[in-house]
Amino acid sequence: MTDTNQGKALPNNADEHIARLRNQLTQNDECGTTHYNLAVALMGKQEFVEAEKELHDAIDRSPTLAEAYVLLGGICLQGKDLEGCYRFNQRATKARAGFAEGYANMAFVLLQLIDGKDPKEDEEKMGKAIKNLKKAIIHNKKFVQAFATLGTAYFMKGLVPEGIKANLEAVKIQPEFPVAHNNLAVAYLETGEFDKAIVHCDKAEEFGFEVARELKDELAPHRKA
Repeated sequence: MTDTNQGKALPNNADEHIARLRNQLTQNDECGTTHYNLAVALMGKQEFVEAEKELHDAIDRSPTLAEAYVLLGGICLQGKDLEGCYRFNQRATKARAGFAEGYANMAFVLLQLIDGKDPKEDEEKMGKAIKNLKKAIIHNKKFVQAFATLGTAYFMKGLVPEGIKANLEAVKIQPEFPVAHNNLAVAYLETGEFDKAIVHCDKAEEFGFEVARELKDELAPHRKA
């Protein structure tokens, strides 16, 4: 799922920033954006209960503030409430037409809900996830995470060539995106294209991805001396 911890870019003195936002709200409590910004700051300090309240206040004042729904979905995800996360991201796409992040996050949740208990239900979830990811990409053609997640969904369906194509598009947009390189390494290992697998495995590690030891071990015999 896309990053919901937007508080990481807080000013150096977070407490002063929060105090300033609270002061602004005492003067104008009807500004949804200020409530949202306060929620972001509170999330940066891991104060999720207060942040959740501010996000609901933000939505009450500005019902089309799609980002607020996404952050509420992120709070649900931290609490392992996948259905709640899906619901809030769905509301985000309704609050703002063409909100790519909401579609991608819904797809992420659907893929997490696949558990192998009912193959028919799992297939439906994968199909729905792919549709949502395609919508996300339609609305944001440079959405790297959506391409990589689409690749994962295709791999889960056994559509390896389609999965490779989606991940190649991700690294075309952002050459240093490590997740897509790792996905490609795994896929090329499966197709027996070991040289390509090694290249993408090394790039994934170079760009900060913690490559699985099993993948490294499987590729080791195919490395040239």
